Amino acid sequence: MSVPKESSEHITQVKKTHTIKTQLVVDEQTHEILKIDCTKGRVHDFTLFKRSRICLHSETEILADLGYLGMNKIHKNSCIPYVGYKKRPLTKEQKQFNYRLSQRRIRIENVIRQCKIFRIVKQTYRGKHKNYGLAWNVVARLVNFKNQHLFRKDVY
Repeated sequence: MSVPKESSEHITQVKKTHTIKTQLVVDEQTHEILKIDCTKGRVHDFTLFKRSRICLHSETEILADLGYLGMNKIHKNSCIPYVGYKKRPLTKEQKQFNYRLSQRRIRIENVIRQCKIFRIVKQTYRGKHKNYGLAWNVVARLVNFKNQHLFRKDVY
């Protein structure tokens, strides 16, 4: 007795939506994590920023990477690195701007690294998706407490 084979026309392909994306808003001077937003699935950085509806003062300067291309249309006081192409390489001024911007952004990246030291946000999250933001909030408060303690130590 032969079993009928399923044709490939009837099989539906479902994209994996098990990923969780997190966005942090960090103060450059105090290294304090101000806001966290999490979303399920594959979402672009700039789309996550627009969905989060973060209210920032117009004079607040935003330091972002190329994932937030188009931020200048929404927030005028934002700094995004220039992109160089093969037929249109960057000028010296643009390279200098990118270098200075990366020097400022590295402090923020170090705060993100401090968060990723915690295993719950570094490795595969095996809990419920609705609790993932709660885990990030706990980690952010621990990092803020640590940075606040170190910041006060440097002042005195």
